[in-house]
Amino acid sequence: MFEKVQIAPPDPILALTVLFKADPNPDKINLSVGVYQDATGKTPVLETVKEAEKRILEQENSKGYLPMTGEPVYCAQVQELLFGEGNEIITSKRAATAQCPRGTGALRVAGDYLNKLHPDAKIWLSNPTWANHNTIFEAAGVTCEKYAYRDAKTNGLDFDAMCASIKTIPAGDVILLHGCCHNPTGIDPTPEQWAIIGDLLVEQGVTPLVDFAYQGLADGLEEDRAGLLELLKKVKQLFICSSFSKNFGLYRERTGALTVVADSAEQASTVMSQVKLRIRYNYSNPPSHGGQIVATVLSDKALKAQWYEEVAGIRNRINEMRHLFVDTLKAKGVDQDFSFIIDQRGMFSFSGLTKDQVLQLRDKYSIYIVDSGRINVAGMTPDNMDRLCDAIKSVL
Repeated sequence: MFEKVQIAPPDPILALTVLFKADPNPDKINLSVGVYQDATGKTPVLETVKEAEKRILEQENSKGYLPMTGEPVYCAQVQELLFGEGNEIITSKRAATAQCPRGTGALRVAGDYLNKLHPDAKIWLSNPTWANHNTIFEAAGVTCEKYAYRDAKTNGLDFDAMCASIKTIPAGDVILLHGCCHNPTGIDPTPEQWAIIGDLLVEQGVTPLVDFAYQGLADGLEEDRAGLLELLKKVKQLFICSSFSKNFGLYRERTGALTVVADSAEQASTVMSQVKLRIRYNYSNPPSHGGQIVATVLSDKALKAQWYEEVAGIRNRINEMRHLFVDTLKAKGVDQDFSFIIDQRGMFSFSGLTKDQVLQLRDKYSIYIVDSGRINVAGMTPDNMDRLCDAIKSVL
């Protein structure tokens, strides 16, 4: 059976991590993989997570299976974080949530749902988007199309082109929108633009799927849901794939959710019954530990307040690195304008570096960046900034 099997191509981002680890250069810099690092280059465990784990260890009395949709307390906390306490969507029970193995698992479940229940629907992805979006939906049997997003000349949002693209999407299709901290560009619509997008989607009869993996890393945990809430003023039906990998640092715990918002509680329950079938033949039920951590923190007023502060610390460090990067390049006499980096949000930015320049950085200076020029700003530190900017100046 195995004689004719060929080696699969490596994942373009994860393969860089393998190369980085094998690089003997003590001054190597990894700006590729999407993992937050503190000022010392470490991926920390949040203090609130440590406290929650202590409580879980003391109180846990079973390792039995969770329900297919996970812990109800966790799902309730997910909705409150997404929509805000007391939101009509919650009180009317128009939302139904399933705990999933991170946002990636939620995306795959959504893809399986679309393939089975809406087999003619295509999903439209921003150009560019997270590389794994294409592979996840294609693996689920959903056809992927592209809509305009980034203006390569200004390194900003080409909103007119985006709107023009949306107007070409057929009724019954799905559009994937990044809730905040667009990956890979770091470019987000304004709340006013989100409202216009909502109007266009209603006119076109297009259902949004919001990938919400970075809540809290742009402007704040509550501020970052502004785009989603603007959409919900216009659109009555949508999907949300959310994750706690970044804002809780639960990368290896695979903690996320798929939330369905519908016209009524009955409709939401019906759709979730179909989602549960996709979960059953996919992984049957979700892992528990990460969900317990999130539920413990968000259910405790003091822990939740402390977590808000920790997320603010992550967000502020990333934004500080954006400013330091731009200022350092300017101080070193780099003529090219990188000020757009300051306006972008979240862990990622499109640097504008070409593939050839990226390869030079890797081969000559042991600086690892994705071929597209996407950089993980959280991989920058005060200690490596001078070397990084010297190298970039050299290859420009």
